[in-house]
Amino acid sequence: MPWSRPVVALLLVATALLAGCAGPRLVQSDVSSYSTLTTLPSPPTYRIERLPSQQLHAAAFAPIEAQAEAALARVGLRRDDAQPSLVAQLGAEGGYATPRAWPYYGPDPFYGRWGYGRGWGWGPGWVMDAPPTLYHRKVSLVLRNAQTQQVVYETSATYEDVWTKDPAIYGVLFDQALSGFPQPPQGPRSVRTEVMVDTGRPAAAPASVAPPAAAGAGTGAPQ
Repeated sequence: MPWSRPVVALLLVATALLAGCAGPRLVQSDVSSYSTLTTLPSPPTYRIERLPSQQLHAAAFAPIEAQAEAALARVGLRRDDAQPSLVAQLGAEGGYATPRAWPYYGPDPFYGRWGYGRGWGWGPGWVMDAPPTLYHRKVSLVLRNAQTQQVVYETSATYEDVWTKDPAIYGVLFDQALSGFPQPPQGPRSVRTEVMVDTGRPAAAPASVAPPAAAGAGTGAPQ
């Protein structure tokens, strides 16, 4: 029995949607970076200093730590616990929530949040509909001089969207947090990366987006 035109049209739309889901997705995060480095240290080595909570949850933190190591390698740093020039302290947190602007929305949504070194907890509430889930992911990185213990690099990347892919998304965020290393733009900026949905790996290098002009600032020539 041949399919009717509406059924064929519906199948074509579904096929197109599935094909689109396999393509790249834009991950845009809020990045804040501060650096006193002018070049890579010599040797370009580091060791990771785990927080007590990270040691306690070592098995859960290991995949995120591996993503951070790969991101550090991509900017020219390699892990060497015996002869480090830098000491790296990593941070990662995640959670999910329902957007407050969703219609038929109760005053206290179900909300969950967890992190390493920041504690964890769950807050129950109620909703009258099924809003989309908004995922929150954040990474942070602090690099200290191994000899003086002075902080020479501090950066973080925060991402909130209805899509995520753990643990690969943390690797994307570490890449974004390290964009411009060792001399990134100082302060907050937005960084975008196209990510392949099926693998969670970037389809292109992170690209910084100029922050909006401060309120009341004069306008300059077009860039």
